[in-house]
Amino acid sequence: MLLLEYALVVDYVERRAPLRDEHLGLARAAADRGELVLGGALSEPADRALLVWDVEDRAVVEAFVEQDPYVREGLVLEWSIRPWTTVVGSALPQ
Repeated sequence: MLLLEYALVVDYVERRAPLRDEHLGLARAAADRGELVLGGALSEPADRALLVWDVEDRAVVEAFVEQDPYVREGLVLEWSIRPWTTVVGSALPQ
């Protein structure tokens, strides 16, 4: 599994509305392909987002980042992709 972490701008919630449909469309397409397991923004404050990927190839996640309007339009200050060793839970890869 890979974990994509976004650091978000302070006014992320206010700025995301016109980009949200495109962003969620990309995320839903990745989920439909079985690549994206979970994704969403943290709240209180909404300063980060986490997306959990059930892929081994970083290029899949990097392609998502390159297409993401949140990144393109500057709502994401920085991002990182890290391997995530999971050991317990109902969403463990088979």
